[in-house]
Amino acid sequence: MTISRRRVLVGSAGGATLAIAGFPAILRAQTQRRPLVFGGSVPMTGAAAETGLNVLNGYQAAVKRINEDLGGLQVAGTTYQLEVRMFDDASDPQRATTLIQRQVDENIGLFLGSFGSNIVLPTCAITERARRPMVQAGGGSDQIFTQGRRFVFGIFPRATRQFDTSVAFFKRLQPAVATTMIVYTNDPFSRFQAEGAKKAIEEAGMRVLDSIALPAQVSDVSAVLASVRQHNPDILICNTHDENSLLIARQMISSNTNTKLLYQSLGPQTAAYREALGRYANGVVTQTYWDENAAYQCPYFGNAKGFAEYYRKNFQRPMTYHMASAAACIVAYAQAMKNANSIEPARVRDALAAMDFPCFYGRVKFAAQGDGDAQLLGPLVAQVQNGQLAVVHPEAGATGRPVYPVAPWAQRG
Repeated sequence: MTISRRRVLVGSAGGATLAIAGFPAILRAQTQRRPLVFGGSVPMTGAAAETGLNVLNGYQAAVKRINEDLGGLQVAGTTYQLEVRMFDDASDPQRATTLIQRQVDENIGLFLGSFGSNIVLPTCAITERARRPMVQAGGGSDQIFTQGRRFVFGIFPRATRQFDTSVAFFKRLQPAVATTMIVYTNDPFSRFQAEGAKKAIEEAGMRVLDSIALPAQVSDVSAVLASVRQHNPDILICNTHDENSLLIARQMISSNTNTKLLYQSLGPQTAAYREALGRYANGVVTQTYWDENAAYQCPYFGNAKGFAEYYRKNFQRPMTYHMASAAACIVAYAQAMKNANSIEPARVRDALAAMDFPCFYGRVKFAAQGDGDAQLLGPLVAQVQNGQLAVVHPEAGATGRPVYPVAPWAQRG
């Protein structure tokens, strides 16, 4: 059986977690718990697999912690064993909708989201019609949150609200930033994020020389880079997903297209991106939604560092903020059920809408339409330095000083 057809069970009474020999005490304890199932899909294969697997690992980390270390989830006098029934949607929205509809028909009441607005959009429409909550850390398109839905919640702010902190960072740089260019892929998330970026940049008094749309699937950006060389902006902003960000960076290197700063909203957060570019990744700026050195306290993991240590102890996949944001979805659900004193979907939904809860990820609070509070859950700004991400904004949470202007590609070290 290939992974594209496989259902991954986490913490199930009949799943792989309980099939490990040598844990009779755990087995006895778990048989006394009622299963509590979260449905969903995530890209384990296909174009979004790199980040999708990060999200899956984050779900797994939080479930493992609650089930094995905290004795399960206690709600209204009952102890529950959490189970994630996560299918591989292969980065395919049509496949994802089929899988989610099947789970709704199986009467699963609580859902986790996939990665990518192009998948979250159609799947949250299904769970909305069924009045089942979905908490997700993979879809930020404004369309998810502006069409009257009440049952979908996002750990991230909507796309048009995600760029304010980045513009504040640009305003700090010296010499002063005067000009920018924006390149974005024409997908539901990137398009809205680019619109928000353009608005915020212009309101801050900087010029946007051009804003160029790329197809969602693109294999060559040489014409775009010729325009970049012609305009010579101080900052090139790429509102693109991982694989397209990597393509743009590679072709910038090969064509010797230099700017004072390259900003890519997705891609540099992953170890795969940084390893693929090697020394050329140094200096690239990106968004990151979490840092393990942040002073966040949490009843589930202790604090941000506690989550990082727990994850590295139990999982091999290199950690990015995606693991933390995915784990925060599970923690938000757990706390909502405690607050509601119920696992009934409508009551859990109401508790999520009212949530204002400090955890290892930050203060989890949702806006009125379900997206993450822009001030509390907005992104940090990070720069690749010596092959690792250093938080460079805001200054209060910085772990490194920004490098600007960056060296030309040929001089990167």
